[in-house]
Amino acid sequence: MSGESVGPGPGSGPEPGPLCPEHGQALKWFCCSERRPVCAACTELGGRCRGHRIRLVEERAEELRNKIVDQCERLQLQSACINKYVAEVLPGKNQRAVSTASAARELVIQRLGLVRSLCETEEQRLLERVHGEEERAQQSILTQRVHWAEALQKLDTIRTSLVDMLTHMDDLQLIQKEQEIFERTEEAEGILDPQESKKLNFNEKCARSRLLTQLWATAALCSLSGLEDVRIDERTVSPFLQLSDDRRTLTFNAKKSKTCADSPERFDHWPNALGAVSFQAGLHAWMVNVQNSCAYKVGVASGQLPRKGSGNDSRLGHNAFSWVFSRYDQEFCFSHDGQHEPLGLLRCPAQLGMLLDLQAQELLFFDPASGMVLHTHHTAFPGPLFPVFAVADQTISIVH
Repeated sequence: MSGESVGPGPGSGPEPGPLCPEHGQALKWFCCSERRPVCAACTELGGRCRGHRIRLVEERAEELRNKIVDQCERLQLQSACINKYVAEVLPGKNQRAVSTASAARELVIQRLGLVRSLCETEEQRLLERVHGEEERAQQSILTQRVHWAEALQKLDTIRTSLVDMLTHMDDLQLIQKEQEIFERTEEAEGILDPQESKKLNFNEKCARSRLLTQLWATAALCSLSGLEDVRIDERTVSPFLQLSDDRRTLTFNAKKSKTCADSPERFDHWPNALGAVSFQAGLHAWMVNVQNSCAYKVGVASGQLPRKGSGNDSRLGHNAFSWVFSRYDQEFCFSHDGQHEPLGLLRCPAQLGMLLDLQAQELLFFDPASGMVLHTHHTAFPGPLFPVFAVADQTISIVH
């Protein structure tokens, strides 16, 4: 037997208290291995606790009493600490929370008040511009009415005079009036036919401003329930592109794939692809991860966009059927119908967002990281429109 004490022989002293159910002796020892009180016989040869570490019950009980005392002292200190925290710290926390909430509330009111004031000022400024442009257009139209009324009266007078000569003059009189006829004819020819003039049209640009566009784009994106679940139509994917299984990622391959079956929908030369779903009305937003590519195009295209050949007919941004934001190395531009508008971006966006408002006939490109509007384009889009993609370096992916 090993341990801190060795069990006494049988018959040593009185044996009060509970007895061992196996040997009928007093439970004066504690087996540390089995964690229970035992008698002296349990620790001797043949006993179940022989060889275990044992201690006197009194020693074990004293150890437990000391632990309880230590625990009580710790609990007392813990209670004192909690009472101090409740009495001193929490009131201060509550006061600071109230004070901070009040400051935050004031900040929200102040900032939104500033935004509201700015919106009201911008609204008044733009409405005044719209009113001024409306008056200008109406004045131009009124001037044209007066001008053409005078022209009609003059033409009517000339015509009446010529008809009178034709019906009331004999040959000799008519010949004598040849110079007058020439002058009247020349005068009539000097009155030109009406020509289309932009001055007679209301200029819708007067209702636009960078501030309004930024505020509207932010509000529109916040009001949308989420991004469109745009997938790529695998039938349109160029043989120079590889489409991922989820139909959201396009990877450029300089070697033309020989496994792509040609079809009327597929682009056979330029590395293009169309979205699977078209938009015909409403407000739509989607984003593309472009951080891995230095050569890409994203935007919208009409379903009439040609798919075949190496000409500009099927090259995004070089025809009347596509409107795209493009990057080539460090150069960015907006392209449509062969017209390329450079965009002076200070940094390369990691993601590119598109907001299409078909009611307002507006396409907007934005940087989701900063919320900055990169470019807007207004036109009478021929619907329906498809999201369109092109990549000539690495990969681009639709964000979902």
